[in-house]
Parts: sequence; structure tokens; C-alpha cells
Amino acid sequence: MRKIVLAVSLVALVAAACASSSSVGQTPSPGAGSSTAATAAACAQQNGAALVNAGQLTIGTDNPAYPPYFAGGETKAHSVWKFNDPYAGKGFEDAVAYEVAKRLGFTTDQIQWTVAPFNQTYKPGPKDYDFAIEQISYSPKRAQAVDFSDSYYDEAQAVVAVKGTPITAAKSVADLGSYKLAAPIGTTSYDLIQNTVGSTPAGYNSLNDAVQAMNAHQVDGLVVDLPTALYIADPFVQQVKDSVVVGQFPVQGQPEHFGMTFTKGNALVGCVNQALAEMTSDGTLADITKTWLSEKTNVGKVPVFSG
Repeated sequence: MRKIVLAVSLVALVAAACASSSSVGQTPSPGAGSSTAATAAACAQQNGAALVNAGQLTIGTDNPAYPPYFAGGETKAHSVWKFNDPYAGKGFEDAVAYEVAKRLGFTTDQIQWTVAPFNQTYKPGPKDYDFAIEQISYSPKRAQAVDFSDSYYDEAQAVVAVKGTPITAAKSVADLGSYKLAAPIGTTSYDLIQNTVGSTPAGYNSLNDAVQAMNAHQVDGLVVDLPTALYIADPFVQQVKDSVVVGQFPVQGQPEHFGMTFTKGNALVGCVNQALAEMTSDGTLADITKTWLSEKTNVGKVPVFSG
């Protein structure tokens, strides 16, 4: 959700990467961006000592792994994962993670997923993963404790509510002030209710708890990132029963963005940023976004609240 300050100069990392032509695992297959993909792979090879498990890329995400960020359902092979097995490679963040891994030179067999509770991904201290990917919004405060990758998705926040309830008539941010809005604790959605709407959030430990509160009619609206709102209110999903996306908040100044998080000072940050830059340059990131976000929604156009 925002640009980050890298602990290690990207220029220095790329220069170091050019000194080595070998890769971790298998070199990415030829195709769009393959000439620069070798640079990202060389960077990962050069900084292989930073891996938490030698020869493997260990990726953390929360459990359950929610759509549209993860898809494919549960599997017997990895039964620990609820809702969706990240080893499936399906869903927006899942596809982004596997594409980054490929450009770093890892094969699918060299990728290991581990459970990383959301509220621990932006806390200081060592991690048992190389990076976490789970809709972690960048903030300067969080960046004091962990390193963030560059953005892989610039996002907006939105409000989900039950069809026909008074809040669905809201047209502006000010109109939301008199309603009880829910969000998971520790998220930028929670902060937005406090700082932008100016009301006290109804805080919940998880998104699932907040959804249950909506279905129990304990709150008027749920604030989440727009892709999550589109999934929750999808007419074929309806995690919140009879729900609609009331509107999205206007983006002012630097847009919020999702970033992968790393232990502070991790040299792999520059390698991942190189992979993301390649994916942006050759259109791969846009294709993944379109496939898993734009084309997977049945909600239609969502209005923007006036300021």
C-alpha cells in the first residue's frame, strides 16, 4: 500500500546480482521478461545466505487463506490450510508469490508455505519465513519494525452492508459517521474508521469474526479493502448475507498499497523488488491482477464516496 524505504540499496543489490549468473534452483523458462528475470535470480543466488531454509523460498500467509487472494479450496495433501491451500498457486496473492519465486529462480518444489498470523507480520524480530504476503498495508509505523517490498497492489478501502439498510444510502464519508463500522483490529481499515470517518470502530480479532458480526446484525457496515469487499458481496458468494458494496473511499495523495514483509535488514528485499519491477514492465502483474481481481467480480461498478 505504499512505497518503502529499503534497508539495502537496490542499486547495490542489482550490481551484486550481476556478478553472478547462476540461480537458485531452476532458471525461469524463456519468455516475456526472461532477459531481466536472470538478474532477479542472480540477486537471489548472491543473497542466498539470507534464506531461512537453505535452497528453499519460505513464504508466510495467514490461515485461513481467504479469497480472492487465495483460491483452489482445501486439499488432503496440505490439510492444515483452511479454505484454500496456498500450494495450489491460485488466487491473486498466490499467483503473485509463485511468479516472484519463479523469477528469483525457484521451482515450485522449492517453495514452502508456512502459517504467518497477520498481526505478527509487521512485528519486529526474526521470522520463520523469507517474506509474508497477506494484504499487509504499508505504513511508516510498520516499516520501522519490518521491511516492505514495493507495491504489488495499490488499493482502496470500501464498505459492505446489508441491502436495504439505512447505511446503503450513504453518498459521502460524512454520511458514514453515525453508523457502527466494523474492521479487524490492527488493519488499516480499522485506522481508516478512526481517522477518516472519525468514529470508534467495532474491532474484531479476524475478518471472519467481523463477517459473523455483520451476519448477526451487530454492526451496520464492514470496512475492508476493495477486492475483499467485492468477494464478500459477490452475488454468488454472499459471505455477508444480502450484502452490497456501498461505496469505496476516495484515494488521496499516495495510495495505500500491499507489500510483502521481511525481517528488518533482509537482503532479499531488493531481489523481490527486482522481480516485481520485471513483472510490472512486461505486463505480468497486470495480467495476474486482471485474472484474479477484475474478472472474478460480479458486483459491478462501485461508487466513490465524496470527501
